[in-house]
Amino acid sequence: MSHVASEHHWHPSPLSPLMQQAIIQVSDDIELYVEVGGNPDHPPLVLIMGLGSQLIFWPESFIKRLIDAGFYVIRFDNRDIGLSTKIRRKDLPRVNFLGAMLKMQFGIDNSHTKVAYHLTDLADDVANLIRALGLRKAHVLGASMGGMIAQIFAAKYPHLVDRLALIFSTNNRPMLEPPHPRQLYTLFKRPASYQEEDVVDHGKWFIQTVGSQGYIDQQQVADLSRLRYHRCFYPTGTIQQLTAILMTGSIKSYSQSISAKTLIMHGSEDGLLPPSHGKAVARDIPHAKFRLIKGMAHDLPEYFQPYIVHELKQHML
Repeated sequence: MSHVASEHHWHPSPLSPLMQQAIIQVSDDIELYVEVGGNPDHPPLVLIMGLGSQLIFWPESFIKRLIDAGFYVIRFDNRDIGLSTKIRRKDLPRVNFLGAMLKMQFGIDNSHTKVAYHLTDLADDVANLIRALGLRKAHVLGASMGGMIAQIFAAKYPHLVDRLALIFSTNNRPMLEPPHPRQLYTLFKRPASYQEEDVVDHGKWFIQTVGSQGYIDQQQVADLSRLRYHRCFYPTGTIQQLTAILMTGSIKSYSQSISAKTLIMHGSEDGLLPPSHGKAVARDIPHAKFRLIKGMAHDLPEYFQPYIVHELKQHML
């Protein structure tokens, strides 16, 4: 696998001393900003991040632990976020997000609505990235929306996935427990303005609301929010990704056709996607293992990382 690094123009990452970065063309109209780190001869692990989240939301400490555990780590910005291709369309209708959520909750089909893309397109991006990197197959870890993308990817491209892991994710099957009201509000509340300080304050409030209480590093969150703003502030991308989730709807049929060995981890205190979501996915994916992480919510604080990486290492290596 060490040929991977030579096929693209890799440069040191400005974000991490552990990583090399490149812009990789994965299809005719999509380029992804990608970072790789670790020994290219080690088993590759592709990390797929969640809604509106740039690759920097995989904490540096977590990346280091994965590399030390023996993974060749690959992280990237999904389309419409960070430094990857933005999808700009003028012909899309305004979406009633609350109405679309209710429809999804009750299993009413939303898929006829005109959208920029569906989650299936994001899963195709992952498959195209793995091929572009010259990998035969890869382990995959998806977080939140990234876990939904990972499930579709594993179902559509079983030959490209080695082992699968999901963290605080769902498959949007009907009648799952809805997000708790405080956490649900984070999907709709906008910053006071699009000025830097207001956007940073909004980022801090967001993590304070969905994150693991008692384990949040306030300074780290503020720094991350600022970096995210300077790296690429593109709120339209988050709206279009949320639309993709809602209009794709239930992916239960994908979950049920996954053949890769799967590990599912979920925080006991997650109010955005309550633990019953992870348990439902574990029931739908054949022979999946489920781990409840006591005290963790919808984030990856340093305190929980050693356990998560230990479980990933046991499962994948």
